[in-house]
Formats: sequence, C-alpha cells, structure tokens
Amino acid sequence: MDDPEERSSHINKTPTLGGIGVFISFSITLILFAVFKKLEQPDLIKILSLLAGVIILLFLGIKDDLLVLSPRKKLIGQIAAAAIVVIMTDVKIYDFSGILGVGELAAWFSMLFSIFSFVFIINAFNLTDGIDGLAASVAIMSSLVFGFYFMMNGDVFMVLISFSLIGGLLSFLSFNLSNTRKIFMGDSGSMFVGFILAFQGISLLAMNSITTVNFTFNCLPILVLSVLAFPILDTVRVFLIRIRKGRSPFSADRNHIHHRLIDLGFSHTSATIIIVSISSLMISSTLLIDSFYMNANIELLLVLLLAPVLYLFPFVLEQKKGNIRFTFPKLTF
Repeated sequence: MDDPEERSSHINKTPTLGGIGVFISFSITLILFAVFKKLEQPDLIKILSLLAGVIILLFLGIKDDLLVLSPRKKLIGQIAAAAIVVIMTDVKIYDFSGILGVGELAAWFSMLFSIFSFVFIINAFNLTDGIDGLAASVAIMSSLVFGFYFMMNGDVFMVLISFSLIGGLLSFLSFNLSNTRKIFMGDSGSMFVGFILAFQGISLLAMNSITTVNFTFNCLPILVLSVLAFPILDTVRVFLIRIRKGRSPFSADRNHIHHRLIDLGFSHTSATIIIVSISSLMISSTLLIDSFYMNANIELLLVLLLAPVLYLFPFVLEQKKGNIRFTFPKLTF
C-alpha cells in the first residue's frame, strides 16, 4: 500500500502492485502467440530475452514497492535487463541518421549507447507515474504510434508487442481511474512499461537501419524522440533542478510538470488529458516538420525548441482568486 505523504497527490492508502496485472496479461499474450503462431527462432529469442529483462525489472519494482530499494541496486538491475536484450536480440541503435553529422556507430558504442538509452527511458517513464492515469495514458499513446509504424511495415511480432501492452494498460486504467477500486502501477509496473517502450523505440530504429522497410520517415530518430518527449523532457528538467540545489537527481520532490498542473487546481484526469493532448500535438507537429524533408539537424533544432514551448506552458500560468492566468514575467523552469 502507498501511504500518503507531503508530496503525494492522493489522500488514501492505495495498493501499488498494478504493474503485476499488466505484466501477466502482456506475457501470457506473448507466450500464447508464440505457441499458436509457431514463431521462428529469432523471434523466440526476442520473446525469451524480453521476458527475462522484464522479470528482472518486475521483481526489482515489487521489492521497491514493498520495502525500499536503493537507486544503486535498481540501476544495476536496469543495466542487466537492458544488456540481456541488447546482446541477445541485437536490438540496437545502429546510426544517428546524419544528426549532428553522425552516421553509422561503432559496434561497441552502439551497444553501450543502446543500453544507456534503455536505462534512461526506464527511469524517465518511472518518474512520469505521479498522478492517476498519466503513465498508462502516455504509454498507450506512445505504443500506438510505434504499433502503427510496425503495422505499416508488416512486422507482426512488434505489432503484437505494441498492442499487447496497450491492451494490458487499458484494463489497468479502469482501476487506476476508479474512485472505489483504485490501484497504482507502482515501480513494478512503471519500470516494466518504460522498458517495453524503450524496446519498441530502439527496435523501430534498428529495423529501419538493417532492413528495407515499406514505410518510413525522413528522420526517424527525431520521431522516436518526439514520441517519448514528455518523459525525457520532464526527467532532464527535474534532474537539473535537483543538481542545481545540491541534491541527488534521484531524490523525490514536486517539481514535475504534472505536479504543477495539480497545484494550479486541475484534477488528475484533467492534468492527464492536458499532457496527452500536448503529446499528441508534439507528435503531429514533428510529422508535419518531417514532411518538408528538411536537413536532420534543422528538424532536431525545431523539435528541441518546440518541446519546451508546448510542455512547459504550465509554468507561465498562475492561479489567483480561483482563476488561472498567464504570467510571463514569472516564468520558471
């Protein structure tokens, strides 16, 4: 159970092992599909490696939810889970598509950077799970974008990964948003879901690098970046704030974007809808930018300028006498 504290956004003790339910539905779907579809060895290795990594993160999260696990131990487990998938499945970031003048990556750097990307996205998504519905909704939207890309390119296995996750999360949302049967995702769920999103994003980049695809974008890494822009931006921002204050970047606080929306008087559901809507606008804008076939560095610059403008708008608002208004002179990040 999660006991409310000063920085909590809830007032009642709430179960925190909702991620177990999502894991069960996700893993059973994968296993049954593998059995009935009679998958070939490469896809079976992917399933086994993916489930091995997920199980490591699941048990780390369960222990952290029940007791308390140090950031160091969680980090070691996350690296181990990521390394299993990167080494066993060869799902890696092979090149940067010309971004900053970088093309194909050296084999050793590709492996290390891919493991780092897994770990970063796992932690970024873990920090997203702060209010009801937010983490699951962001994951559903991200997985939907990835899933349709895989569908357009006929990758049945990755389509299964994407939509199995969506199915489990939709079921979880019915409890997470309930007033009488509420349950939280917990670290057991947020780390697992972040891991699957990282796997989808890196698989998408790997597929585009080593195979001929039917459908792609001018600069695919930037699209992946925009799909995961909210957890990435929010994590980088709070880490910088904590470091500037002389605190550990892994220490808890109420500096997240969703906390700002709650402090402005929005409900959990309203704050979630606002953030998901902004994320949809971010992805749509990136697709529009990409359609002009610009230079990759120009696209990156535009996306990096657009993301803070869209996501950090709550920090140019203030609540006064029950009304919310813009306050540009007091802009803080």
